[in-house]
Amino acid sequence: MDAKFDLVIIGGGPGGYVAAIRAAQLGLRVAIVEKTPALGGTCLNVGCIPSKALLSSTEHFHFLKTDAAAHGIHAENVRFDLGQMMERKNKVGRTLAGGVDMLMKRNGIERFHGHGRVVGGGCVRVEGEQTIELQSPHTLLATGSTPVELQNLAFDGDRVVNSTDALAFHEVPRRLAVVGAGAIGLEMSCIWRRLGAEVTVVEFLPRIAPGFDHDVALGLQRALEKTGITFHLNTKVTGLERMEHDVRLHFSHADTHSHLDADKVLVAVGRRPFMDDLFAEGLGVTTDSRGRIVVDENFQTSVEGIYAIGDLIPGAMLAHKAEEEGTAFAEKIAGRAGHVNYQVIPGVIYTNPEAAMVGLTEEDAGARGLEIRTGKFLYAANGRALAGGDTTGFVKLIADAHTDRLLGAHILSPHASELIAEVVTLMEYHGSAEDLARIVHAHPTLSEATREAALAVDGRAIHALR
Repeated sequence: MDAKFDLVIIGGGPGGYVAAIRAAQLGLRVAIVEKTPALGGTCLNVGCIPSKALLSSTEHFHFLKTDAAAHGIHAENVRFDLGQMMERKNKVGRTLAGGVDMLMKRNGIERFHGHGRVVGGGCVRVEGEQTIELQSPHTLLATGSTPVELQNLAFDGDRVVNSTDALAFHEVPRRLAVVGAGAIGLEMSCIWRRLGAEVTVVEFLPRIAPGFDHDVALGLQRALEKTGITFHLNTKVTGLERMEHDVRLHFSHADTHSHLDADKVLVAVGRRPFMDDLFAEGLGVTTDSRGRIVVDENFQTSVEGIYAIGDLIPGAMLAHKAEEEGTAFAEKIAGRAGHVNYQVIPGVIYTNPEAAMVGLTEEDAGARGLEIRTGKFLYAANGRALAGGDTTGFVKLIADAHTDRLLGAHILSPHASELIAEVVTLMEYHGSAEDLARIVHAHPTLSEATREAALAVDGRAIHALR
């Protein structure tokens, strides 16, 4: 077979497959190498999509158990089938992965199943059922990331688990300890708490949801505590004992030492770039102090012809960030003007309520010495939220005090992941709080709170609670 391509991509996740499709659309001959049977990477198979499927299923169950009666809906003996939930989750992933595979074929992209290794000289060696070498002037690395393992909490796939394991429990753990209060830890906590687990979250930092607005983090913590999740903040894990049937997690807060017993411990302290056996010895790709590949404005590494995107390089480890980089990279090598605006990449925690953000927090603005004005609107004064029976949360906007340009947005509410898109769009085009305030929003909608927050930046909120 002809093994010469314009572009070879190692990694079939959101960054890799999007780059492949865009490059093929622009007329390049593309090969994609993926070691797992299904395309889609962590996101489609053991991350974003399966976790949202379980969050959706468990939220329906939680509503029937706790909130339905307030709507005049009385459901007796409500129960769940964990096996059926897991099968539904798996089916959603298979459907999407199959769709990606179809897109590869439709765009004439050649797929190779096996472990890809960059051996230099424009060559990628693929080791699968047989070994083949692919030649290309451009090699894109898009192998994503893998969970960080703590030295004193080694994964065993049974009692000490990572997020992949936690998405496939065969039964609900009676007691679940979660180490890490970022997006993954909080989402997994919600899933298993809704199904009856006693959930305790241990976080080294003084608050949950690192990187999110302080008000959002505090409001989210209070909401999750109401569901029965316990938090130990500013707390350091000091060790683990393996008992006969469970484990004992030791931790300390200030000078106080304590412990808790759990059936399972989920370690969710972050992810690291996945580059295991990716390069031939001596290839010389430069990495930074955190193990991320250093790239230039064209995503090229320190080795000519080798590029990297997504979780392998600095920036947020988010699927949509990788997708944008994949598109921009493909356009650049095809002679187009690819670009990623890193200032307007949203972040979301898919709990209930959801937390969503884009741009600067108040703390960020203060650290940069910026003069700002803020506008905040509570969902307790929003008609659609009241009608729906869930008034938790708010919208908070940050604008430049002199130009009124929007610098950040922070939303805590149901469907915050959808509501943030409006502000992302305005910020992409350098919009102001006044621009947002002048947009007509349908009534009654949750999005009206975003407009009211924009009005509040200038002290003009109409429906704000006094």
